[in-house]
Amino acid sequence: MRDVLDDIVRWYETGETFGLATVVNTFRSAPRPPGAAMAVSASGEVAGSVSGGCVEGAVYELAQSVIGSGEPVLRRYGVSDDDAFAVGLTCGGILDILVEPVGPASFPEFGAVAASIAAREPVAVATVVAGPGQIGARRIVWPDRAAGSLAPGASYAGRLDDAVDDDARGMLAQGLTGQRHYGREGERRLDELTVFVHSFAPPPHLLVFGAIDFAAAVARIGKFLGYHVTVCDARGVFATPKRFPDADEVVVKWPHKFLGEIEVDARTAICVLTHDPKFDVPLLEVALRTPAGYIGAMGSRRTHDDRLKRLREAGLGDAELARLRSPIGLDLGARTPEETAVSIAAELIQLRWGGSGRPLTDTSGRIHGETG
Repeated sequence: MRDVLDDIVRWYETGETFGLATVVNTFRSAPRPPGAAMAVSASGEVAGSVSGGCVEGAVYELAQSVIGSGEPVLRRYGVSDDDAFAVGLTCGGILDILVEPVGPASFPEFGAVAASIAAREPVAVATVVAGPGQIGARRIVWPDRAAGSLAPGASYAGRLDDAVDDDARGMLAQGLTGQRHYGREGERRLDELTVFVHSFAPPPHLLVFGAIDFAAAVARIGKFLGYHVTVCDARGVFATPKRFPDADEVVVKWPHKFLGEIEVDARTAICVLTHDPKFDVPLLEVALRTPAGYIGAMGSRRTHDDRLKRLREAGLGDAELARLRSPIGLDLGARTPEETAVSIAAELIQLRWGGSGRPLTDTSGRIHGETG
């Protein structure tokens, strides 16, 4: 929904009801992950995509029907359907798509959800998608509060809502989107009721250290991949917003001091592009002791060996040094700043999804890994 937020906020503010289609589950080589969304306005305008083109036509027609009926529909598209070729899902995957009517009357909390997403405040939307409950019933979960109910009017609503609140907050903390299963009253040992939890966690943070031309290219591709990008360098003459227009922020400060002052989590990626010992050794000494999920450093193999020697002298052990990806990036033969940025982005993607880094023509089996 994040990708279509601007359009659907505009429609919502006019008071109209629109159709929102969301991928709530995938099987095998599905083209889009859970959470991918497509919206259709009452006038027929379309925003977003649920399959990269495979089933958009069928979903468009269903969304128009849902706008008219006011009733949400869960529909499966894929090779198991009799009309698989009619909808064009030729990749061999299967998508479960929830299409629901959204407007001020049916989703009064939408404005608060949109505001939280825009403000980078964590929020999760939990929706009943299958089972004995009311399909489309939803609950909005923030770290410190919640609104709505998954069983409105039912005597057991509180128990179900409390169970889902706990799970949704855990998923939100990890940035996870997916399904959870419960009994009618929230019993975790049962699987009668299926709830789709769509987490809108703040974008992961990409920290780029070293205000050089390679950093500009990394900032650009990092923004393209959905990161919140920070460029940091101690040299104010180089670290300027004009030189890094794609960065969300440009910080003039000694890198190791800046890193020690900010929050770093497992979703944070750190790219050290300075390849200057007086900058990168103190910085990496701090970085390798954080929980950052990716820590890469630019430089030749000779620079890497010298860097490891200096870091060992600073007291870092083998386990900490093993986390360092240096030289940074995958082996693509990159030469230019833009090509190098692509190799770094490729390594970030590989780390996130567990790919082999080999050409797909040399592999077999499913193309898309599990989405969690």
